[in-house]
Amino acid sequence: MQLTPITWSRLADTLAERIADATAGVSADGQGPWWRVAVDGADAARPGDLADAVAAALPALGRRALRVRAADFLRPASLRYEYGHQDADAYYQLWLDTGALRREVLDPLGTDGSGRVLPTLWDAATDRATRADYVRLPPGGVLVLDGPLLLGQGLPFDLTVHLRLSPAALERRTAQADRWTLPAFDRYDREAMPEQTADVLVRADDPRHPAWTG
Repeated sequence: MQLTPITWSRLADTLAERIADATAGVSADGQGPWWRVAVDGADAARPGDLADAVAAALPALGRRALRVRAADFLRPASLRYEYGHQDADAYYQLWLDTGALRREVLDPLGTDGSGRVLPTLWDAATDRATRADYVRLPPGGVLVLDGPLLLGQGLPFDLTVHLRLSPAALERRTAQADRWTLPAFDRYDREAMPEQTADVLVRADDPRHPAWTG
């Protein structure tokens, strides 16, 4: 697989340009599809930083952007911790409320969707609903979602970006308190194969010098 060195800022700008080109036939006040972009990666790879940068670059290209974090669509603690606080299989399979993410965010931005999106659902820190208001993303707008373990779950995305860390880099950059999650990422690599299935692959072992498939 051929990888090309790039800076994070240039990567964000290039992805934003690609998204804007793909939605060029849709005016902000016209009728047409939305785009749903996933920036997938372990927390240690900091997918939220890239997602923020892509979303920030889109308005200058004529595209409204909506940022959503998968961390705001986790299940309640009673379900996440049903098998203990450090169960890697539960982290992989049960933590993310994929049904709510589809219902409240992704499906409303699909074909014949309403554009009416709930940007947050659950505050994992307080273990309470966020009580957020719905927002309406105009046709041609772009959802930019970040989080870990997003691929291979049947979630509908129009562009997927995977931030890849080697096992050694992932272990090195994961906080000691979170290292119990490492087997989940090993399983994810084997079962979801994000390196092969993502539309865009970014190698981020050295956070100062990423490389991507272009």
